[in-house]
Amino acid sequence: MSGCAAMSARRTSIFLLPVIYLGFVSLGLPDGTLGVAWPQMYPELRLPIGYAGGLMIVITALAAAAAFSSGQVVGRFGTGPVVLVSGAATGLALLALSQVGGLAGLVLAMIPLGLGAGAVDAALNGFVAQHYSGRQMNWLHACWGIGATSGPLVIGFAISQGWNWRGGYVALGTAQLVLAGLFLLTLGLWARAPERLVAASGSRSGAVEPTLGANSFAGWLSPAILAIYVGAELTTGLWAGSVLIVARGFEPATAAMATAAYYGAITVGRIANGFVVDRWGNRRLVGLGVIVGIGGALLFTVASSVSLATVALVLMGLGFAPVYPGLMHEVPRRFVPAAVQTVIGRQAGAAGIGAAIMPAVAGAVAGSALETIPWLIVGCAVALLVAIRKLDRIS
Repeated sequence: MSGCAAMSARRTSIFLLPVIYLGFVSLGLPDGTLGVAWPQMYPELRLPIGYAGGLMIVITALAAAAAFSSGQVVGRFGTGPVVLVSGAATGLALLALSQVGGLAGLVLAMIPLGLGAGAVDAALNGFVAQHYSGRQMNWLHACWGIGATSGPLVIGFAISQGWNWRGGYVALGTAQLVLAGLFLLTLGLWARAPERLVAASGSRSGAVEPTLGANSFAGWLSPAILAIYVGAELTTGLWAGSVLIVARGFEPATAAMATAAYYGAITVGRIANGFVVDRWGNRRLVGLGVIVGIGGALLFTVASSVSLATVALVLMGLGFAPVYPGLMHEVPRRFVPAAVQTVIGRQAGAAGIGAAIMPAVAGAVAGSALETIPWLIVGCAVALLVAIRKLDRIS
């Protein structure tokens, strides 16, 4: 690459990166909003309270389907157009959600919301894994945390101001369409992106070019690992509060703070990991993280005080932080270029499956013995470590 071409690539990298970050903020905005809005939604729409779970399954299934097909879609249309169309679709879906009058309207609004989320997730993970360093990948996922935190706050603010949940979804839908407008204005940056903007980071020293294809054993083990990881992460976030309140007698406000510390540790951990991942490497950071997560999970099984429970959840959050971005960013170092987007799409889709299945399994367990859930999380974390070690050996 000539000096002028290298400078042009660097400029493209600098200008495109904020757009990519905003894309992941956009991805996170709708997440968590249904849980905040539902207490007002279901009586107004005359629906049973339990329908929220079914709606989440619809979104998750659609997102997984979009992610699994991302290899073909991105290969045909490119990352930029996929992000643009998905951002516009989710924005329109949120506006439609603000106008629904019953179950049929809710389900119809969920279709573009789920498909758009799955497409953006897989497309941006694939692009960053192939073009940017591990630092940017970790910060990308921290941006999802910013969006996922902001969305419920917007709904809560709208309700507190008397705008109803509908006003909250109008605000979120408008914000998504504004972001889609930005994606449209910057669409040319994606087309000018070179084959690789930043040298590969986090790969093994002296590693040969990858030879594994999408349908190798590793090509299916890698998505399975993401399913285990996301299942463990979401099971912890969903059920930790119930374990602390119901089984151990904590005050609800105290349990809420401990759970918030868990999510905060994931976001802060990803920001901090961005400063060290390019020196340590994805594999080392992910392996150390899972070990720390196992330690936190074991501590959580016996934590009978507020301080111990909070420390345990913080350790779990910090330990889990590098896993998702690290495994995504390592794909181009494991698989041939033609397989990268396919494997990343599978990983994003499998993550959705794990998100749907594991918390539900924990819920079934909770009916008979709530205190078995922490041990279920320990088991998932240990299985995660074993599977990651196996993947590292064969790839």
